[in-house]
Amino acid sequence: QVLLHVLFEHAVGYTLLALKEVEEISLLQPQVEECVLNLGKFHNIVRLVAFSPFASSQVALENVNAVSEGIVHEDLRLFLEYLPTKKKKVLLGVGDPKIGAAIQEELGYNCQTGGVIAEILRGVRLHFHNLVKGLTDVSACKAQLGLGHSYSRAKVKFNVNRVDNMIIQSISLLDQLDKDINTFSMRVREWYGYHFPELVKIINDNATYCRVAQFIGNRKELNEEKLEELEELTMDGAKAKAILDASRSSMGMDISAIDLINIESFSSRVVSLSEYRQSLHTYLRSKMSQVAPSLSALIGEAVGARLIAHAGSLTNLAKYPASTVQILGAEKALFRALKTRGNTPKYGLIFHSTFIGRAAAKNKGRISRYLANKCSIASRIDCFSEVPTSVFGEKLREQVEERLSFYETGVIPRKNLEVMKEAMVQAEEAAAEITRKLEKQEKKRLKKEKKRLAAIALASPENSSSTPEECEETNEKPKKKKKQKLQETPQENGTEDPPVSLPKPKKRKSFSKEEFVNNDLETANNGNLPKRKKSLTKQEPVSEPEEATNRSVPKKKRKLSLKEEPLSSGPEEAVSNKSSKKKKKLQKLAQED
Repeated sequence: QVLLHVLFEHAVGYTLLALKEVEEISLLQPQVEECVLNLGKFHNIVRLVAFSPFASSQVALENVNAVSEGIVHEDLRLFLEYLPTKKKKVLLGVGDPKIGAAIQEELGYNCQTGGVIAEILRGVRLHFHNLVKGLTDVSACKAQLGLGHSYSRAKVKFNVNRVDNMIIQSISLLDQLDKDINTFSMRVREWYGYHFPELVKIINDNATYCRVAQFIGNRKELNEEKLEELEELTMDGAKAKAILDASRSSMGMDISAIDLINIESFSSRVVSLSEYRQSLHTYLRSKMSQVAPSLSALIGEAVGARLIAHAGSLTNLAKYPASTVQILGAEKALFRALKTRGNTPKYGLIFHSTFIGRAAAKNKGRISRYLANKCSIASRIDCFSEVPTSVFGEKLREQVEERLSFYETGVIPRKNLEVMKEAMVQAEEAAAEITRKLEKQEKKRLKKEKKRLAAIALASPENSSSTPEECEETNEKPKKKKKQKLQETPQENGTEDPPVSLPKPKKRKSFSKEEFVNNDLETANNGNLPKRKKSLTKQEPVSEPEEATNRSVPKKKRKLSLKEEPLSSGPEEAVSNKSSKKKKKLQKLAQED
């Protein structure tokens, strides 16, 4: 017995379902189609074997991309281990033949698609939320919607600098502008021709005609003073002189001021459209040099852009063979020739290139075929090269030129192998130079980014640290004020004393007995013994009561007394110093007597 299993890929995860025997299912195909809509009957045919949910939306996207590309993902490989080990007795039903071929090649399971499998998968898709426990219809729909958005968003992602959509839109707009400018300029010619009919024959260019009509206005007002400006517009002195002569002897009717205003405003619009057309053409050239430099170097920007637009994208054009590129744009003539069994067209859009116009009539088909071959090569190089350069396009153009000269003169052109070798060497050099420039630009950008981040980092700690610093300054300011007040207290009668440096309380030195004896001997030898004794005897009674008070007062009060001492000691010290000086003078006088 061969067991039929069905693999179903959902946005939530992989599901494996077991069915009845293959013979019964294949025989009962109409009954299967009927019971798909009924859940009860569908349960009799299908049995859930395994369900493996995706861990996250990113994992789901990776698995869906792998399934769409026909690659067996690692999660799917692990999930298919739920199948029976005997691979010959297992038949796996798959919706996509690509993934079926990949499973059969890598894992060895026989896969089947279409027929009854498609009907069963339709039923599974319909009743999926009932087959899996804990899954509701709303949650399944949400998962499908989210995965669909992420899948399409991932498919749309591409390099912004190599977008061919802009080329398609700009070339179509360019063609439309050409048509509109021609129509509007013909309207200006007819309208202004009533007043000045001779101007049409003198000036052929549409944009120049509109500029001249806007400048002249009423032909009767045109004189020799305006001749220099007219020469600037026409870029030809003979034409300007002819316009001046024709205005004097014109057969046109007179025109009112209101009609002139309308003609001038309309001609100004046509002039602005022609200027915009020129700017759009320069934009198209720049985009083609970025997206398809080889194709634009070979066949020109306008023809290359038309080929890309007609194919739909640069990738589609690269996939086309040279025979399709040759007749691209001549589909009507091709099918008409096939219907009537006539001659098929030799060229399509590539007819607008200069090569076919330069070739002789008998060689037009040959050169168009050769040019289409080179265009297909150039489009493939542009589409699939990492660093697009115009080297290959220039070399291919040289080959087309050599082939043209071969048809005309018979000079044998170079072989393709030699040309491509030269192109490869030059392309490598050009690619290296381009990558070097890109690296420099990236380094500059990174440096600027680092500087910007460093400036932001410096600015942020300054702002954050300013608040605590300001708080500290505010805390320090009252302390400084207190000190200033304490220093300003000894001022008397409005007179300011100089700032007194307050001496710190000196530590007492512990003297030994021997040091005391030595000090007594030194004082005995000196003659100033009585002075020291007097000073000591006078200072000792002052210090002893202070020490007694310091010993008796507790620590907190002692600190306060230390702070208050310098304030009270200032005037007392001044008085004691004066009295000691007077006593010294009296002692000196007594000794002299």
